[in-house]
Amino acid sequence: MLETEPDLSDFSKIDFTNGAVAAVSGGSDSTALLLLLKDHLDRSAPATKLLAVTIDHNLRPGSAAEAQAVARLCAARGIAHRIMVWSGRKPSTGLPAAAREARYRLLAEAAQAEGIGLILTGHTADDQAETVLMRHARQEGPREAGRGLAGMAPATLYDWRIWIARPLLGTRRAALREVLRRANVGWAEDPTNDDEAFERSRIRAALADGNGAQEDAMALAARAAVEREQLGHRAAALIRGFASRPADGLIRLDPGFATAGDDLAAVYALRILLATVGGVAFLPDQARSEALFARLRPRPSCVMPFYANPFCATLSRTVVDARRAGIFLRRETRNLPPAAPAVDNALWDGRRRITLGDEPGAFLIAPLGAARAAKREIAEDGAPPSLVRAALAAEPALWRSSGPLGESLSPVQDSPALPRMAACPVVAPFARFLPSFDLAPAGTVAALIGALLLPAAPFSGHTAG
Repeated sequence: MLETEPDLSDFSKIDFTNGAVAAVSGGSDSTALLLLLKDHLDRSAPATKLLAVTIDHNLRPGSAAEAQAVARLCAARGIAHRIMVWSGRKPSTGLPAAAREARYRLLAEAAQAEGIGLILTGHTADDQAETVLMRHARQEGPREAGRGLAGMAPATLYDWRIWIARPLLGTRRAALREVLRRANVGWAEDPTNDDEAFERSRIRAALADGNGAQEDAMALAARAAVEREQLGHRAAALIRGFASRPADGLIRLDPGFATAGDDLAAVYALRILLATVGGVAFLPDQARSEALFARLRPRPSCVMPFYANPFCATLSRTVVDARRAGIFLRRETRNLPPAAPAVDNALWDGRRRITLGDEPGAFLIAPLGAARAAKREIAEDGAPPSLVRAALAAEPALWRSSGPLGESLSPVQDSPALPRMAACPVVAPFARFLPSFDLAPAGTVAALIGALLLPAAPFSGHTAG
């Protein structure tokens, strides 16, 4: 056992039933995470499957040696270890973001190969303060800032299937380094941490002045996290109360959505729905969303909503069609994906996860199109048939091709001898990364559109969702 350790309450709240992957770079934070986690599991759940994974980004000459040092530490302590290398060409711009995406992708691959659904990272209170201050510098409006200033969530669902937990977010880096010193364990120093060409390095240097900015940033993150989670619950309640799905690809909002009295939550709910229907990974601009929402509200002098005469607007690839029957959201027909070979488990148009049969054959996937949609029978459920058909025209369908891609297409009819395609909807803005702050609205939208259910959160005491 370690002689001293930070508060491990976050470890005690985590469900390790299906094992854990510890992301270990060799730096002080992740090395301390590994030792503390191993000590915790040895005492509370010794049969837990633990795998340490080191991602070699292959960006510095010494990265391979650092990965091998982690391997030796793990071997000495009886911990399974695996090195994953980010190979291939690296982007000339946006390198930190690309490296982050590659890191989580490789960690998820390693976890999935071992049948593990939980990844732990060594992000600390220092990392949290840096993140909050960076986001504060980027925010332009106070309402949008409320979400970003929550910082990193205690857990994030990656790719809608694997949880990434951050149990040391409340622990200072200095405390973790003291743990390593007492255990006589060294760590690697990443030279990029001091390279002020990177934004985080500049923020880190500013925080090192000891002027109280660290504590202020942490307090701000705590308040913003509570506000963000509360906002998500209110937005989820509005979606449950006013949204329905008349047809695939079509969302209807009752006109009362615009007059429910909680404009902040309504705009947030609208942004999530717009991004989901349009298949966009990021929420639409706050100011443009507020302007659109203002158009949905009735004028004070009108008894009926002023969109009793229909109007249309487009935001984040989503057509907003407001009329007497309701406010309808559908994918616009511009810039739909061209015909392409159907690939199993592909994300089509940011909106649908494609699953093919065991023998998909030489088929293409492309939008159904207006001509085919016009031939579909439309159920009489109150939704305007023209809107239903417009939504269906943007939905994916399997096609045969007797010529080059996109030419001489004919639809694949339902037949036992032909593959059946499943096109499962996804909650686009949260499909890749879903912070635990946003579980409530994400789960509500998933139920609305028929997406896969959320896997259980790794924290037994977490209330979101």
